Amino acid sequence: MPTYARLPVTFTKGEDALLWDTTGKQYLDALSGISVCNVGHARREVADAICAQAHELLHTSNLYQIAHQEALAEKLCALSGLDKVFFSNSGAEANEAALKIARLYGHNKGIAVPTVVVMTNSFHGRTMATLTATGNTKVQTGFAPLVEGFVRVEYGDAAAVEALAATNPNIVAVLVEPVQGEGGIRIPADDYLPRLRAICDQHDWLLMLDEIQSGMCRTGKWFAFQHTAIQPDVMTLAKALGNGVPIGACLAGGKAASVFGPGNHGSTFGGNPLACRAALAVIEVMEQANLAARAAELGDYFLSQFRTKLAG
Repeated sequence: MPTYARLPVTFTKGEDALLWDTTGKQYLDALSGISVCNVGHARREVADAICAQAHELLHTSNLYQIAHQEALAEKLCALSGLDKVFFSNSGAEANEAALKIARLYGHNKGIAVPTVVVMTNSFHGRTMATLTATGNTKVQTGFAPLVEGFVRVEYGDAAAVEALAATNPNIVAVLVEPVQGEGGIRIPADDYLPRLRAICDQHDWLLMLDEIQSGMCRTGKWFAFQHTAIQPDVMTLAKALGNGVPIGACLAGGKAASVFGPGNHGSTFGGNPLACRAALAVIEVMEQANLAARAAELGDYFLSQFRTKLAG
């Protein structure tokens, strides 16, 4: 189906940050596969892990324990400081899980219409709930009626979020990107996340961070929220977690970690042995290469170069 206006180029091979097309022309993948291939194309350690797992076991039901899934959950919790993980196949599904946590959290408090605060220019996915949460009317056009239970404020305006507390008693959570990606790589003020954390603590709301683009070492930390002293209640990951193998994760801590129980959510393929082993290999490469520090170094270099060149 023509859901993409595709460019007239087909890539046949990749290595590190480079791609080659069908004519043999070489390209620099400056977008990392849109924030996916953080350890590079055809990374040997990841490819070897995928091949080895494919020869052993691709899939079992989540009705049974999955060793690689448990190991990946433990690793992500150790890196983030959160407590539990639900694995899915994509970022949109991870955000759906987060929104279901928020709604169930609200219903458990006796709120009939749990409402989530979302931001202008945000992007959270293309399922019906994440499409509604997304702050882009262009991608919403034609898909009404959208899902109820969302209220939108200007990104970066913590005071606007605080003002909602006096007028909307149904609010149960705030969903926000620490750095907006699709909205134009917008970086908020240093005190934005700490102020949101304080507001959520004051009103017993969940602070839910969409780190699908900003997570996994892209900002010089494992997760963008780690540039502050705050801890989210919920965090979503995908994209670079599998370096191209489809996997998403919804992490929760504290009061949010105990919201889901048996039967509240599920996934046929989420957290299967192949995807989780690939993600474990990705994390191992990131640790051994100290990729977060490398991202910080290159980020500072490019920013200084842009400032110098553009100033001229």
